[in-house]
Amino acid sequence: MRSGGYAGIMPFTFPRIYPILDRSFLPEGDRETFIKGLGVHLTDAGVTLLEYRNKKGSDAEIIADCMALRSAMPGVKLILDDRADLVAQIGFDGAHVDAGDISVAEARRVLGPERIVGTYGGTEAFLPGILDEPADYFSIGPVGKTITKETTKVPMGVEGVLRLRDAAGPEPILVAAGGVTLMNAAGVLRAGANVLAVAGGIFRTADPAAEFKRWMSVLG
Repeated sequence: MRSGGYAGIMPFTFPRIYPILDRSFLPEGDRETFIKGLGVHLTDAGVTLLEYRNKKGSDAEIIADCMALRSAMPGVKLILDDRADLVAQIGFDGAHVDAGDISVAEARRVLGPERIVGTYGGTEAFLPGILDEPADYFSIGPVGKTITKETTKVPMGVEGVLRLRDAAGPEPILVAAGGVTLMNAAGVLRAGANVLAVAGGIFRTADPAAEFKRWMSVLG
């Protein structure tokens, strides 16, 4: 399924759930070993799309973490938050860009038609003209209260997801992010989200791979 704003050639079916691995979930010591082990377990659990997010790390840290993920998850689509300029170097499959990053159009120019480009679509309403941008998906949220990503936006709830789906029409890929839990996940999907992006709900558990499988079993 493609978004309504972009008709590229990247052949990919978005999964129902994709994990967001934030830098805050990683240990300080022996990171490469930890990341590679985590990546293998997540791949075995059925993860097909994963985003790595590191808002404050150095280029060297981001590159090292991403290279460890890439080696551990060779068949998984990997998205880098913010840094479209590093995607080719690390062998990732796309980037997520928001306000303050490069524009969606520039990210598409840098990454080409075969890589994934995602962006933030809105909370109360869609950002003006955002659905016409050459993005493969549009994140909406936060759905509920989140402590993983710094934000001042008021949670939109399931009602907000329904409102934005009605405004978008059936074609755009809408990714619900921020404060998605197993308690609200089914309702968020019924309201019109195509995909759930989950960070703390998966990575703040003792076994993220097992938790991902639990989410998949619950949501079908």
